[in-house]
Amino acid sequence: MIIEVAQGLHTLAVNVGDVLAAAPDPGSGVAPPGSDKILKILQWLITAAAVAGGLFIAAKMVMAHRRGDDTNVSHLGVWLGACVLAGVAPHIVNALG
Repeated sequence: MIIEVAQGLHTLAVNVGDVLAAAPDPGSGVAPPGSDKILKILQWLITAAAVAGGLFIAAKMVMAHRRGDDTNVSHLGVWLGACVLAGVAPHIVNALG
């Protein structure tokens, strides 16, 4: 049983490797005119969403604290993870490209 599973995983890995090797090369490409302005707007929107999300979670935590509850603390961790992912994503995309 274990040997068949290992062989199946090996076959899957070989097939995925073949697909990735056959992927087309996108080339260097040239950004369209005005794309820098769109990127700047997206950066501002992500920053505004992060700040608004942090304030919303903080308000929820204040209300929960007044009730004697602390269930919203996990939301703070999710928000922090999303902020880290939004900050690191452009660097990951640049490293892969």
